[in-house]
Amino acid sequence: MKKNANNVSNGNDGSNEKLPSHNLHTFHKSHTSQSSILPPRGDYRTLLSYQKSEVIYEITYRFTKRYLKRGDRTIDQMVQAARSGKQNIIEGSKAAMTSKETEIKLTNVARASLEELLEDYLDFLRVRDMQIWDKDSKEAIYVRKLSKTEPLTFDVFREIVETRPAEVVANIAICLIHQANYLLDQQLRGLEKAFLKDGGLRERMTRARIQSRQQQKNGRGLI
Repeated sequence: MKKNANNVSNGNDGSNEKLPSHNLHTFHKSHTSQSSILPPRGDYRTLLSYQKSEVIYEITYRFTKRYLKRGDRTIDQMVQAARSGKQNIIEGSKAAMTSKETEIKLTNVARASLEELLEDYLDFLRVRDMQIWDKDSKEAIYVRKLSKTEPLTFDVFREIVETRPAEVVANIAICLIHQANYLLDQQLRGLEKAFLKDGGLRERMTRARIQSRQQQKNGRGLI
């Protein structure tokens, strides 16, 4: 039985799973003491959202080449959206060292790109009257089980993607996009909370200067 498209956005997000906190963007520990100007930089490859977005890109590249007609503009749109999701997570992670604002902005871009890609996959299934898996279907549950592999790479899904029909591959991509979007939402909440607490680079530099001056003043008072 086909799932109502209006309810799809609430499914397959993996939100019923317990996600390890160290894989959310709280790993950035910026979230550091006020005396630290530049927070430690995280390795984006350890982010579950990045790992899933990388798999999504590889699936999408193969999907469009195999199931869409050559010359179809949707091919470039889907591949670029998948690439944008992946690349903006990378760039956001790198920007974290100097600009929390930029990190938040790029993470938002990644989230928006994957949402656009999600709609393309849903459109592909809807216009062809193909099934959209319910989030509690055995197929979706199986994909969530596979996606718990650590580290998650395309090889986990390679055989399925290369041997199953378009309907199955598109649904696998949809499941993974929902999971990646859920993780990115978690990251954004953590980043925004950290920014409100610690501010950006300018605020940290100001606090560091004030603290340094206070320490110098206290030091002179001991002489």
